[in-house]
Amino acid sequence: MARPGRPGDTAGVGLTMSVPAPGQLASPVGQLADDSAAAFTAAVADPLLDLPLPGSGRTRERWAVLADLAGQDVSLGRLAEGHADAVAILAEIAGQHPPAGSRWGVWAAQPPGPRLTASKGGSTWFLDGTKQYCSGAHVCTHALVTAAAPEGDLLFAVATDSLVPLAGTWQAAGMAGSDTLDVQFRQVPAEPVGGPGSYLSRPGFAHGGAGVAACWYGGARAIGAALLAAARQRDIGPHALAHLGAVDTELSGASDALDRAASEIDADPDDSAGQGWARAVRLRSRIEAASAEVIRRVGRALGAGPLCRDAAHAQRVADLTVYLRQHHAERDLAELGALVAASGTSW
Repeated sequence: MARPGRPGDTAGVGLTMSVPAPGQLASPVGQLADDSAAAFTAAVADPLLDLPLPGSGRTRERWAVLADLAGQDVSLGRLAEGHADAVAILAEIAGQHPPAGSRWGVWAAQPPGPRLTASKGGSTWFLDGTKQYCSGAHVCTHALVTAAAPEGDLLFAVATDSLVPLAGTWQAAGMAGSDTLDVQFRQVPAEPVGGPGSYLSRPGFAHGGAGVAACWYGGARAIGAALLAAARQRDIGPHALAHLGAVDTELSGASDALDRAASEIDADPDDSAGQGWARAVRLRSRIEAASAEVIRRVGRALGAGPLCRDAAHAQRVADLTVYLRQHHAERDLAELGALVAASGTSW
């Protein structure tokens, strides 16, 4: 497939990078992290992750690649989505493209607990504190990180070679391969990307948020494939066939929702209609619900067998169950309800 041109040069982006050696990732489930990290490193080195930017007219193509990667390995999809989002952020805010071969994450979670702070010494910014939920803590060579500064929250680009991932801060078996840990910063030099509000105010923030749903869909599609394969191999009975029909309904509806959202983003990349965030929350809610239903239906149809005897399927179910909690359930639905109530939306 044709690939988009690279927006801008590498000015202002740190260039140090390293490739982790096999077995050197100190994650809770080391082998899973090693496998996903190796796959992520290979994907970045390949033109595979040189994706069209959101709103470029090829958003569906972008999401299709992320869905395929998540279908292979949900943790790989998470790492790839973070890298692709970072590339888009750098292009949208700074007109830059990362150095070839560098692997990026976006570490912007701000849950209750320790915070990351930014201070300026002379002309250089430094970051101190702890950042939670940093996916690719070991495998990423660089990250875009939000931190609290005197003038408000800012986005910074950092090289990760001096960072300290905190072992034991990810206890779940699900998404263990995503290498998501808390990371400690100690006077880490950082380069600001844009000014206060640049990260959240750009239209691409909503477009990027919608793209996460493509990964959820890819994982759910792969889980549903286990039931489809069983139905093609043997008589699974009418009840399991009913579950398969429900899975088909959910996945078809999810695919249609992704297609529609991608078309709307490409038709209005600058979000002049002001519908970007409502669209993103609506899409995420739709795909989260469909994915959760696929997990439930496949489990009821096939029983414990695949969960106990098919390691890839069992890991995929565990991974997607955790990944879906990036959707904030009723909190996100309440936000969508408020947006709908305040708009001229009608059905």
